[in-house]
Amino acid sequence: MSLQEEIGLMAHLMRRAGFGDPREELEERASKGYEAVVEELLHPERQAAINDELLYRMFPGYEGAAAPPINQAEWVYRMINTKRPLEEKIALFWHQLFATSNSKVDNPPELTRQIAMFREYGLGTYRDLLVELAKSPAMIFWLDNHGNHDGAINENWGRELLELFSLGVGNYAEDDIREAARAFTGWTIAPKIPRNPLGRFYWEFEYKPEDHDDREKTFLGRTGNFDGEDIVDIIANQPATARFLARHLYRFFVADEPHVSSWHVTPPIDPDAIQLLVDAYDESRGDIRSILRVLFNSEFFKSARFARVKCPAELIVGTVRMVGNYSGFMPGFNNLALECGWQGQELLNPPSVEGWHTGSEWIDPGVLMRRVNFAARILGDTSIPGVQAIIKRVLTHGLAEGKLSPQAIVAACLDTMGPLEVSEATRAELMAHAEKDGELSWNTNEELRATVGKVSKILTLIAASREYQFA
Repeated sequence: MSLQEEIGLMAHLMRRAGFGDPREELEERASKGYEAVVEELLHPERQAAINDELLYRMFPGYEGAAAPPINQAEWVYRMINTKRPLEEKIALFWHQLFATSNSKVDNPPELTRQIAMFREYGLGTYRDLLVELAKSPAMIFWLDNHGNHDGAINENWGRELLELFSLGVGNYAEDDIREAARAFTGWTIAPKIPRNPLGRFYWEFEYKPEDHDDREKTFLGRTGNFDGEDIVDIIANQPATARFLARHLYRFFVADEPHVSSWHVTPPIDPDAIQLLVDAYDESRGDIRSILRVLFNSEFFKSARFARVKCPAELIVGTVRMVGNYSGFMPGFNNLALECGWQGQELLNPPSVEGWHTGSEWIDPGVLMRRVNFAARILGDTSIPGVQAIIKRVLTHGLAEGKLSPQAIVAACLDTMGPLEVSEATRAELMAHAEKDGELSWNTNEELRATVGKVSKILTLIAASREYQFA
């Protein structure tokens, strides 16, 4: 594999396992070797974490913030500035799968704590993550388990646990939902201080044995005096769970698939890939880190380039990471968080328990224009040092001659922004624009200013391309 191919593969990995990297960082990662970088990503604890004490000193409003946009802004800050990209990406994955929305919870700090739980447990076992999810006060309130009592059960949590969080439609019966609900009676939120006049206090999980139904239950063919953890143990060992999770991981990290609601009648687009992930689940007893190791090192992953539409968070975070204009503490993270919502992905507030509808639904005609305008505005701003660095790198391709042909300009821009592999149609559009200006030169200050402007226009056109909008 050539160096250029290695960097292209690394760019693909970092778009999927993170939010993309500037070209210089991709070259540094490529020098370590692909498998070594995969291991580095899978072990975020080996990299320095965000310094929370410093973060809250610099942005004191972030700590325990009651307003949704501030909590969203904190998460966007972490996505952009983290040294642990997979830790944030897996948190985004679980937020999509275990969608919990502030529209009902009305407690942004608890949603932020749920995201922190995803960071902590997101690469562990599926079994442990489901137990922690069941103890999450935000989830308990979201799916009404605080109203699930011995003798007066509420089935919301039990139903969604089976339908949307583990087994999928067609792999359980209505009786299983009721028995699961019975097992989770007593899992609730501890009494809390009223929100007025001092504002929100954190919620805490509490198990009330006096409110737990401790009678015998029959769940998925097993009979016993089950509690919530027993139910999760049974779920985690179901073949349907391994397959359901494998499809979710494939859909998020590899390629767009139909919406989850159709999976019981729509087969996967790559059955062999799903089976490989199922085998990894079984062999590792549901260890997410082990499954992702298989996924990232597989040929089906390496070859699935630009097969997923970037969600708004990926597009926004990836663009600003590329140019570095939000590295560190500065104003503007609130606006980036709001931009996610304007593009259709309001973090911490998914539209329903099903999460967001992804794939082509991210790029309906109205939203597509906003996505393109955002990326083009950033990449066309030559006052940003990172954009200047991209342009400087483009010009180095013609440093010896002091000029660049239209073909060389397009090739250099695509290489520096990815490298991006584009279709013939995209390349032809870029060439048509570049040829209008002919060769670019920078032998005088006047020529240099004109060249910088012309290269920036090519960058904005690339930002509008299908390939840039896809991961």
